[in-house]
Amino acid sequence: MRSLIAAALPALLAILLTGCAEAATPIRPVAQVDLPRYMGRWYVIGIIPTWLEQGNHNPVETYRLDRNGNVCTWYRYRPDRFDAPVKRLKSTGLVVPGTGNAEWKVRFFGLFKAQYKVGWLAEDYSQVLVVRDARDYLWYMARTPTVSEADWQAMLTRARAFGYDVSRIQRVPQRWPEQGPGSDQFDGECP
Repeated sequence: MRSLIAAALPALLAILLTGCAEAATPIRPVAQVDLPRYMGRWYVIGIIPTWLEQGNHNPVETYRLDRNGNVCTWYRYRPDRFDAPVKRLKSTGLVVPGTGNAEWKVRFFGLFKAQYKVGWLAEDYSQVLVVRDARDYLWYMARTPTVSEADWQAMLTRARAFGYDVSRIQRVPQRWPEQGPGSDQFDGECP
């Protein structure tokens, strides 16, 4: 555990410092998120990546409500290539009161919290754009591992309207169905 904290410390400090430099104009999230409907698997389609997400293949976020009403999150991915062993990271989303469930503070490693805002959500809950006021990271996710080119372009238009530099948004490598070790592992249990 000590080596994990030591390895993560520089990135944690960078994230904390970027939180202090958030943009002057906050991004207005969607008015309401039906949390039970939002739960489940989301394939990561496009990102402005954190250091943990650089080069990941087949990333999937899975959300479940825990017994306290928090969002138990599993991030499942293969580092650097499609045939790499599956890795998973757990975090907890704490819904910010009074935001219609559209803003969370996500706790990582039990050490810090990061902003998570549902900036746009398809009416049928098939796609979502998660943003931050600092405009430093972004996650475009869908219930399917691919989206149409029209949907990708619409996401870029939305991100630009939120004030993002869309040249920083990367498509995420997704190839399904998976093969090899860990191909049937998506997530874990909430505590």
